[in-house]
Amino acid sequence: MQRPFKVLGIQQIAIGGPSKEKLRTLWVDMFGLEITSTFVSERENVDEDICAMGSGPFKVEVDLMQPLDPEKKPAVHATPLNHVGLWIDDLPKAVEWLSANGVRFAPGGIRKGAAGFDITFLHPKGNDEFPVGGEGVLIELVQAPPEVVTAFAKLAG
Repeated sequence: MQRPFKVLGIQQIAIGGPSKEKLRTLWVDMFGLEITSTFVSERENVDEDICAMGSGPFKVEVDLMQPLDPEKKPAVHATPLNHVGLWIDDLPKAVEWLSANGVRFAPGGIRKGAAGFDITFLHPKGNDEFPVGGEGVLIELVQAPPEVVTAFAKLAG
């Protein structure tokens, strides 16, 4: 199977908990990550600090998430490792090809994510129509901007 896209690298990991304060103690105070922005969405039931490690095209986000309402869905704190984000060189082609090959996507389609990049999510579970899922892991596919695509191409030689 010829794949019309590449997974370039890790774009982010998202960690959920009942309180961002406790998450910040480890990731910001102890590990020294910098909070670069915040994102709040009632629709996604999330209040998150977007932190960063590394720089330039190899920067990786670590999103520290707490629910706005712990009783509502999505329950961003219920799975401590909430999701993994992967840089993709051509997101529309990836979605088209993966869908045609039985991969199940979560509702919402391609849209702008918290960091401003186009994103979509693979569903953690497959179903009858689309049997391939994340085997319990929510996976975010993130459209890599041109400078990230170029940097990874140079790294690959």
